[in-house]
Amino acid sequence: MPDIIPFREVAHLFTEFKDSAWRLETQHGYASDRGGPKWERWQRGETLGYDPGHAWHANVRAQTREGRHFERVRVVDSPPTEGQRFLLASGLGNVEAGEDIRNMWRADAERLALPGYDFWLFDSRTVARFHFDEEQRTVGVELLEDPASVVAACRIRDAAWHHAVPTAEFSARVRSIG
Repeated sequence: MPDIIPFREVAHLFTEFKDSAWRLETQHGYASDRGGPKWERWQRGETLGYDPGHAWHANVRAQTREGRHFERVRVVDSPPTEGQRFLLASGLGNVEAGEDIRNMWRADAERLALPGYDFWLFDSRTVARFHFDEEQRTVGVELLEDPASVVAACRIRDAAWHHAVPTAEFSARVRSIG
């Protein structure tokens, strides 16, 4: 049984990393999104852009100004789920804050044998692997620093990054087929 800790216990990693924070997102949607005020705004058709007062955007901006990198790859179903359409819309604000978010179709992720779990990889040294319940709520994270787990995460990152498409370009593709 993995040692799962509350997400808040790894929150410091988002301000203390030295070079890069990279995430793989594989879920069809997230309870944390559906419960937030941005979800309601998106449901009403409002544009979700960069908000300098939003804590995530402020931290991304501060970290990237210092030369650090925030990057992620999101795996998207065809057609995208409601949660994934929300992430495509809200991700543009993260990109404007300085995060490089890319997307790939789930079929491509499966072809590449990417895992079906989410994780953050910090400085190619620390993996924070998410655990979710059946309602897509974060139960906690498993903090991994053993060489085998870190090397596996680095390989996943490299494969996913090579085949993923920047968010703006991917969003335009989704709109053209939807």
